[in-house]
Amino acid sequence: QVQLVESGGGLVQPGGSLRLSCSASGNIFSISAMAWYRQVPGKERELVARITNGGSSNYADSVKGRFTISRDNAGNTVYLQMNSLKPEDTAVYGCNAVAQTTSSTWPFTYWGQGTQVTVSS
Repeated sequence: QVQLVESGGGLVQPGGSLRLSCSASGNIFSISAMAWYRQVPGKERELVARITNGGSSNYADSVKGRFTISRDNAGNTVYLQMNSLKPEDTAVYGCNAVAQTTSSTWPFTYWGQGTQVTVSS
């Protein structure tokens, strides 16, 4: 099994910044990609940013130029640097990882619990 734990959420004023972290642990053999999603009650979950183990990344149009996704050298922690935050960025942010464990043949997508980000004055 793989566990994902997010941290770094909170309340920030418009124009401010936050950095989210998501750490994966467990019987990890490899992680091919990690991503951040966000969800607002009553709306569909939205992909915010994704990064592969090769370093390729992609972003939702709504966050391009403001958010940056990165991974640590070990590849088990993913970060989301969020700058110039807007009220419409308010959501629960969660991470996922496409990971293969030491006891599995195929990769599986694992999810964290999420962390609340509120942008308000």
